[in-house]
Order: sequence, then C-alpha cells, then structure tokens
Amino acid sequence: MPTPLQFARRLSPLLGCLVIAALLLWWQPPRAVSAAVVILVYLVISLYCWRGQLRRKAAPTDATSALLVTYASQGGQARFYAERSAEQLRDAGVSVQLMPLNALEPSRLPARRILFVVSTYGEGEAPDNGARFERRLDTANLQLQDLEYSVLAFGDRQYRHFCAFGQRLDERLRQCGATPLFDRLEANRADPGVLRHWQQQLAHLSGNGDFSDWLPAPYRQWQLIERRCLNPGSAGAPVQHLTLVPVDDQQHWCAGDLVEVGPRHELARIERVLQQLNLDPQQPVDGQPLASQLAGLRLPGLDVLRGLDLPALLALPPLPHREYSIASVADNGSLQLVVREARHPDGTLGLGSGWLCRHAVMGERIALRIRSNPGFHGPSVDTPLILIGNGTGIAGLRAHLRERAAAQGSRNWLLFGERNAAHDFFFHDELQHWLDSGVLQRLDLAFSRDQPEKRYVQHVLRDAADDLRRWVDQGAAIYVCGSLEGMGQEVQQILLGLLGQARLEELSEQGRYRRDLY
Repeated sequence: MPTPLQFARRLSPLLGCLVIAALLLWWQPPRAVSAAVVILVYLVISLYCWRGQLRRKAAPTDATSALLVTYASQGGQARFYAERSAEQLRDAGVSVQLMPLNALEPSRLPARRILFVVSTYGEGEAPDNGARFERRLDTANLQLQDLEYSVLAFGDRQYRHFCAFGQRLDERLRQCGATPLFDRLEANRADPGVLRHWQQQLAHLSGNGDFSDWLPAPYRQWQLIERRCLNPGSAGAPVQHLTLVPVDDQQHWCAGDLVEVGPRHELARIERVLQQLNLDPQQPVDGQPLASQLAGLRLPGLDVLRGLDLPALLALPPLPHREYSIASVADNGSLQLVVREARHPDGTLGLGSGWLCRHAVMGERIALRIRSNPGFHGPSVDTPLILIGNGTGIAGLRAHLRERAAAQGSRNWLLFGERNAAHDFFFHDELQHWLDSGVLQRLDLAFSRDQPEKRYVQHVLRDAADDLRRWVDQGAAIYVCGSLEGMGQEVQQILLGLLGQARLEELSEQGRYRRDLY
C-alpha cells in the first residue's frame, strides 16, 4: 500500500498534464505551438517513467524474500550438493540464489538466510573458492544478528581434521551473532543418512516435503502391531502412539536416532484411479496386485497418467520418505513412534501421517529404515540431563529417559508443554512413575490452554532460571526436541538470555547443548 506521499508523487505527472491542458485551452496559441507543447510534455512524461523503471530495476531485492545457497568446493562434491539443494528449494517455490562462497563479502551479505555447503581441503583448510571469505570473516569486526544460516560440511574421517572448515565457519558465524536455522551437519564421504537429514531441513524451510532422495537407502520391513490415540478429546489433531516390530532380524538403534518411513497412498484411492484408467487394480504384477505396486509411487495428475502405459506407470519415482523421532530404545523389543495427524489446507491427510495413523491396517508391513542421529545421542549416565520439548517432541525425550532409566544414578529434569492437561498429557502414568522412582528429579509442565493467559514450555524454562543455571554449573547437558517454529526458537532465545551467548556456544562445542527440531 503506497503512502500518501508516494501516491502524490505517482499522480504528479497526471496533474502536470491537466495543468498544461488548461493553460492551452485558456491561451489558445497557434496550432504548431500547441503541437510542440504536447510533444514536449509527452517526452518529459516518457523520461519520467523510464527513470522510474530504471530505479526499480536497480533497486536491490529484499534480502528477507530470498534464500542464498553458497558453496566452497575443491573437487566439486560440495558444489554438486549445493546445486541439488537450490534445485529442491526452487521446485518447492522458494526464491533461491546460488553463489560460490568467495563471491560473498562478509560485511555485505546479500541475504538474511544463507545455507553454507562446504568441504574441507588438505589439512583442515578451506577450499580455494572459500579461503578469501574465511580470511575476511575472521578479520572483520562483524555484527550478524540479522543472519540465519545452516552449514552442511563434507569431509572424510580418515583425515585428522574432519570437516574442520565447516566447523570453523559455523563457530565464527555464531561468534558474530548469527543464528543457526539448524545444527551443523557433517557428512563423512557424502553419508546418505546425513544428506537425507539435510533434505529434510530443506523441506522444512520450503514447507514442502515432496522431494526425491538424492542417495536412497534400502528400506526394511516392519510390522505394525499397535496403534493407540494418546489424546482422545483433544482440541488439537489426534496423536497416535505406534508400535512396530521387525519382520526379519532385530535392528539396533540408540536414543536420539530417527526413522525414515516409506509411506503409501490409501489403497482405495489407487484402485479408484486405476478404474478411471480402465485398468484392473487386481491385475498381478510380480506377484502383487497392480494397485499395491502403485501405492508406493508418486502419481501425477490423471491427465498425465492417461498417457502412460503399464511399464511407464511402474517406473514412476517412489514417494518421498517421512522422518520421525524414535520414542523407544532397542532393548524394549519394539520400535515406537509418536505421530500427529497432519492435514493439508483442503482437509486431506498428510502423506506420512495419513499412512501411519489411518490407512495402514494392523499387521500390515511398513517400509522403514533407521537413521543414526549422533548429533542427538545421549551423554554419559553421570551427566545430568535437562530435557525440553513440546508436542510430539516427547518421542525423542522419552527415548532418552528410557535409556537412562535402565542405568542407575542418572539425574534428569523434563520440561514439557502441550494444550490441555486433561487430554494432552502424553505418557502421564510413565512420567509419574519415573518421578516417583527417582529417574526424574524434576518434572515441569506447561499446558497452554488451561488458563486465560497462554503458558508455554519456554515460560516455564524462564521461571526456572536459577535452577537451570545451577544444573548447568553442575555439568548438565540440555537437549531440546519438538517444533522449530515457536518453541525451538523461543527456547533458544531464553537460553541465550539466561546463560549468555558465550556460555551457550561453549555448551554446544562440548556436546552439552543439542537440538532435534522440525
């Protein structure tokens, strides 16, 4: 909406024309003079509009509306995955710039959100197309509080200085006041699990989880044996507690690890589509009905499907995986998940949550792969642990508590938030048992809708400032799990206020401050 001054400036050429026209009518000069005046006015207005267009073209783009992907690459690997990152974001409708790192000037960054995709060269050095940027970043006295960033670092663990450049870059940006969008990821020899994690981060930034794995890994078959709603009667979307067991060999994982689920379309929907294509849904293909074969594939619109023969249908790409925190430990004998039903604006169920929470029937096989998440693995049992989370983030925190409950002598403090205590107190009996038995030394809860003024877990954290500092002084680690928007960002700001940036950076470098946010 233009301001009154801007509006007046836009009208000024028109007003000038009206004034000149009135003067000509009053004066009534010879026809040749009138024509010359009209031509002169036309040229002046044209020049005015041309200059305005030039100014608009020359004006810099709004740094908040675009996202920059930058790379530093010696052998081409980091550049390749930077290009793939930009492609995924553009496909999701995000405005993206792609630039080599040395093309940036640290004191004049062209965007407020930057993704750094960098490799390490030689004995921990920056690649050639990143060294100048690092020198200027180190020597300049910069204030980068407006910058949000994330780092994907490539390296090889055979070398002594694994991902050293990515680590230095991350630490220096934090020192300058920049805020990480996500914790740094380090990929050993382009580890597929790390790259899939990075793709999940890109999906979160774009708000679109429909992407193809760059380096897909094989799924294993698990059987769904239990599904129980954790919040009947809740004002929020249903949250399901799912239990799965492996069909073949028992799998191992640690608290903090994640699962990647290969979702499937509702079988009834696929059967309707095939009937519209005049194909038999029960037609056997490799020992399975055609509808079952297509249920795990990404289907285009009906108009496109009509132009595909059967081999082309079967060659469609698989559906993108969905990622969830594991809510149990391997010693429990089953893999447990906590999944909230997500819906699109049109009311249809989300791909992953719809499959797990509604469409998959009891006893059905689920395509699933476990991904190690060492950045959220637990500390030693003698390290006090402060766990902070909300909503389905309880899944990752519960796994840590189960892991520590199996050992003697751990000290644990849980701060958790949801909507209403009457409906959304997930795992109430289990948490109360841990509190009574001493596994939990302290349990602080925030139910936002139980009082007129909404109260969230970050408010509980702020009110417990003195105890938080005391636990940290006694060597405690802080683990945060749950939503990035809102809770994750506000907890970060409160911790910065309570502990200071230097102390929080120190905890992060020591592995005592870890986050699993989505």
